[in-house]
Amino acid sequence: MEDLKMFCYQCSQTAKGTGCTIKGVCGKEATVARLQDNLLLTAKGMSAYLYHARELGFVDQEVDAFLERAFYSTFTNVNFDAANFVQLAVEAGKMNLKTMRLLKEAHIKAYGEPEPTEVQTGTKKGQGIIVTGHGLKALEALLKQTEGMGLNVYTHSELLPAHGYPGLKKYEHLAGNLGGAWFDQKQLFSKYPVAILGTSNCVLIPKEDYKDRMFTTGPTRLPGVKHIAGYDYTPVIEKAESLPELDEKPGDVVLTTGFSKSVVLSLKDKIKKLVETGKIRHFFLVGGCDSPHSKAQYYRDFVQRLPRDTVVLTLACGKFRINDLQLGDIGGIPRLIDLGQCNDAIVAIDIASALAEVFGVGINELPLTLVLSWMEQKAVAILWTLLSLGIKGIYLGPILPAWVNDEILKVLKDNYDLRLIGNPEADLKEMLS
Repeated sequence: MEDLKMFCYQCSQTAKGTGCTIKGVCGKEATVARLQDNLLLTAKGMSAYLYHARELGFVDQEVDAFLERAFYSTFTNVNFDAANFVQLAVEAGKMNLKTMRLLKEAHIKAYGEPEPTEVQTGTKKGQGIIVTGHGLKALEALLKQTEGMGLNVYTHSELLPAHGYPGLKKYEHLAGNLGGAWFDQKQLFSKYPVAILGTSNCVLIPKEDYKDRMFTTGPTRLPGVKHIAGYDYTPVIEKAESLPELDEKPGDVVLTTGFSKSVVLSLKDKIKKLVETGKIRHFFLVGGCDSPHSKAQYYRDFVQRLPRDTVVLTLACGKFRINDLQLGDIGGIPRLIDLGQCNDAIVAIDIASALAEVFGVGINELPLTLVLSWMEQKAVAILWTLLSLGIKGIYLGPILPAWVNDEILKVLKDNYDLRLIGNPEADLKEMLS
């Protein structure tokens, strides 16, 4: 941490980390400004989780107090200490751990603990509504209001894990999942003549051909799109009823989601035996935020190269790179285990902690490697949560976050053994060695 020295911040509001614009004052890269950006992104990610927890009546005053301090620390002419911003980032990671645990508790108390569930892709005969985002409460409200009406409700992107919750899957008209990660919206929403409800971040500016049948709710807003305050989705329903029926076209793939902490840990004795007998050699967590970047193909290529004696955990929208792969099982343990949304990183952390206890080792001594895809604010928060827990040897890609410069990267490598992805074959060989 001492490697990061204090730099002048006077110019960072215009330079944004590209270098000091006041020649002769410091003459070095504005590392403080970059670390401030990191802290702001982390705080934004935490705030998204806190919003959905508060929707369900769950709050945490300690986390709220930290956010207040974090935002104040990023004021101009308040904090010039780069090392302190690293400490704040680590503390943010700890606070995000509490935040994810809070949201998971809220979801389980509201909808029950997820259970493994097969989810159909493709369409069913009838009129429909696609719901995208992360808002389980909004989805539940819509399901209640459409029950018995003959409308089919489909999830998209990060709402796929909703199918695993008993309190949501009980609705028979929760018909399946359409599409993949968030960035396929414009193509997907143009393809299907249905009403669309955006419940959280990851909504995109709509194309003209579906703008009039898209709606936003909660924190989301889009130009030219009707916003619904509260949870009365009558306009969405009326629009869906005015549109033509979809044809019966089952998809080629059936997805499986809903592997909760208790489900996976109920198999811990079997997992231990399979590891000790050499039938399971290694575990990989492959997931995170997906992006349309061509380099993101790495994750699918990587998983396709994995030996058959390995198991893959996945979560967040990055799972759509791999969740259609048929990897089979090892002694009854699925080789591909979908843990849920991005906030369900807490499930992966709890599983890793429990397995470390079962094997009597530290988390870093487990046969486990994290291969994470980077994208938005919640990914920043999760990364710092993992680092705050002392987890080392994380592989990160497909490109570095914009706030990282050579100096920050050196600290992350030196203190946390952070590694950048490269070639799937070479990386896999290194991980398994």
